[in-house]
Amino acid sequence: MPRAKTPRTNDSTNKQVITMPEASSAPQVRRSVSPSKPTPIDLQAQIRERAYELYQERGCAPGQENEDWLRAEREVLARNHQYQSA
Repeated sequence: MPRAKTPRTNDSTNKQVITMPEASSAPQVRRSVSPSKPTPIDLQAQIRERAYELYQERGCAPGQENEDWLRAEREVLARNHQYQSA
């Protein structure tokens, strides 16, 4: 029976592994420093969060990602439009 090969360790070929920082699970709240200058709204982040909420409400079942995204987009844009017109 042949022996299993063991991996060779060569110090000259050490490769660094770069990892991405973990995203915060809590939504970030942006506060305005000056009441005269409103903070910019990150619509894509809000849409992403709402789409994920819709996905969870459906029981995390795959297959309706596009519908979740489009519904979240409509809701966030409508909410943002109401906020700006008020």
